[in-house]
Amino acid sequence: MTAEQPIVVTGATGFIAKNVIAAFLKRGHAVRGTLRRMDRADEVHAALARLGCDQPKFSLAVADLESDAGWDEAFAQSAIVVHTASPFPIAQPNDPEEVIRPARDGTLRVLKAAAKANVKRVVLTSSTVAIFYGRDLPAGHRYSERDFTDETRSDLTPYIKSKTIAEKAAWQFVKATPNAPELAVINPAFVQGPAIDADLSTSHELYRLMARGVYPAAPRIRFPVADVRDVADAHVEAAFRPQAAGHRYLVGEGELRLFELGQILARELPDLRSKVPKFELPDVVVRMLAIFDKRLRTILPELGTQKDYDNTRVRTDLGLSLRSADEAVTAAVRSLRDLRLI
Repeated sequence: MTAEQPIVVTGATGFIAKNVIAAFLKRGHAVRGTLRRMDRADEVHAALARLGCDQPKFSLAVADLESDAGWDEAFAQSAIVVHTASPFPIAQPNDPEEVIRPARDGTLRVLKAAAKANVKRVVLTSSTVAIFYGRDLPAGHRYSERDFTDETRSDLTPYIKSKTIAEKAAWQFVKATPNAPELAVINPAFVQGPAIDADLSTSHELYRLMARGVYPAAPRIRFPVADVRDVADAHVEAAFRPQAAGHRYLVGEGELRLFELGQILARELPDLRSKVPKFELPDVVVRMLAIFDKRLRTILPELGTQKDYDNTRVRTDLGLSLRSADEAVTAAVRSLRDLRLI
């Protein structure tokens, strides 16, 4: 492909998508972003400007994951599509299909349109949640791209199921469809790094809740962490490196307890020290509170777990050196203060 052929990035208003678009633009590529409504175009342009991007090679097109309209036009003349768009609610819905349906059907809609447009490669944004929840794994299991979540587990949230079902559907599609595009999948951990604007990701919204003193205590859970800048670079490398076709890439570096996130927030912004969690809650208390607080239901599968994982492939295949978990969280906290959001 040439630098003038647009690389299409779906869900252009998303946190990861904005960083992915910026990463491509800074390397001189033309980029076409998709969004559901053009009334958010100014928001995307402003975010890219804050990320230091010149935008003569950037354009936007309207296409909705729940409609066939617009995708043919969006993918015209493109050889590479990066599919980031997927719902990530901070509170889990009562009906799981509210999250699962657009994730699964939207992914298949994008792949079908990409095949029709003769796109060479699709890079799909999945998640480590599509890796970390298998069944009957031995104690001390070290997770890698070989692992898949078992979406039939009854204890999984709709979000975890949605990411797993969507990714499995994507692999099945490219295997079963003649002339399907190549597929590479990025599986980021808990995405941190600097926020861009007030349209916060779910992971950044956590700090606003902590800064308001919403959670005086923290559940005993741990998160593998990825910096959004590394996640963006992984998408770019997976788009072009021949060896990336047909592979998944677990992007994460270290892990932190939720309590430790609060401690970093207090360390970087001492005026908020009185607001952050003061101790960790027993698991049984968290399960009881989750009956009344939907936000807590999101983290129930994390209770009592520790996820050792292998990120070798993202280093060897994609040539990335990843930022530490502390660096990623510190950047997130400082950016929220710079934006006057906490």
